[in-house]
Amino acid sequence: MDYDDQLDRALDETPDIEGSGDRFDVPDPEVRQEGNATVYENFQDTTKRLGRDEDHVMKFFQSELGTSGHIDESGRARLTGEFNQRRVQDALDAYVEEFVRCSECGLPDTKLEKQQGALILRCEACGAISSTSG
Repeated sequence: MDYDDQLDRALDETPDIEGSGDRFDVPDPEVRQEGNATVYENFQDTTKRLGRDEDHVMKFFQSELGTSGHIDESGRARLTGEFNQRRVQDALDAYVEEFVRCSECGLPDTKLEKQQGALILRCEACGAISSTSG
């Protein structure tokens, strides 16, 4: 058996992993206006699904949306100003790209770690380490 035959055999025996990203399903933000504030109703559920600290996600949202806000006693994010669902979704997508998905393999199996004072993203699936902006 030559190399090409062995490679073909290995590829035939390797399971297809297409669609494995389906296991990582980030809930769509449920937002509503309340006076001059936007309330992100399922913020706590989202941060749990992402496996990230609520305060870290909130700081990112404040920076991304250029506003102030806080997390209320019910775990909802209250953002000052009016932001539609699409704008909040865009900020969430940006957070996932920067702080959740591995830049090498694209999987969400990552952890945020402090290393020599810098925040890094360590992938538990492929072992890649990448720096983050935050």
